[in-house]
Amino acid sequence: MNSIDLEFILVLLILISLILILINKKNIGRNSNFFCWVVLQAKSFFPILIIVLFLRSFVAEPFRIPSGSMLPTLLVGDYILVNKYKYGIRLPIIKSKIIEISEPERGDVVVFRYPGNEKINFIKRVIGVPGDQIKYEDKILYINNIAYEKNKKLEHKYLDVFTRPELEMYSESIDSNSYNILNDNMSPANDAFFNVPEGKYFVMGDNRDHSSDSRYWGFVPSENLVGKAFLIWMSFDSDKFSLKYKRIGSSIK
Repeated sequence: MNSIDLEFILVLLILISLILILINKKNIGRNSNFFCWVVLQAKSFFPILIIVLFLRSFVAEPFRIPSGSMLPTLLVGDYILVNKYKYGIRLPIIKSKIIEISEPERGDVVVFRYPGNEKINFIKRVIGVPGDQIKYEDKILYINNIAYEKNKKLEHKYLDVFTRPELEMYSESIDSNSYNILNDNMSPANDAFFNVPEGKYFVMGDNRDHSSDSRYWGFVPSENLVGKAFLIWMSFDSDKFSLKYKRIGSSIK
């Protein structure tokens, strides 16, 4: 998910508005009708910009799903909301955590800045937390030598979106968290073993055989976390140029 640095733009606009308001108080440029109009706009938009920055930085941020790496949980064209305070309050732009709240748990769907290029946001599911031993063998996950429970499923509201003979859908669960995943019978298992370091997380896409994740590029540092995805607020089918009304308002599990 490519991201425009809207936080930086908002902060810049707030600073420009504040400077214009202060200049106006010093009686500079008041003879110019254009300057007076600009100051009026700055005064009007200043509180709105503050509110938008606060909500986006500390409450919730919207993202669009551009790929199928999280099928069947998230579809291409889903628009989601991400809880920005779940994993701690961070300052805008510099991203420094100022208030600790909680840490990601296994099963959480998280948005994070991709370690290989922090200008890009990724969304994946947390599989391993710091200290965990992860084993992926024959497409079965083991956490600290305990296997994730995995059961084949035949039903899904949007099965027609991703159905192919080689794809199979399963429910996967551990620690009371349950969600759906896809396996591609035509793809190799790519068995591997990982030890999750302190301060980092092991993540995977629910579309297990078609996801660029921790198996290939490593762990997600805690400081790269953006927040927890919790709601689909809109879903758009670009092929049919229509809304997927039934997905609007769905919680993300």
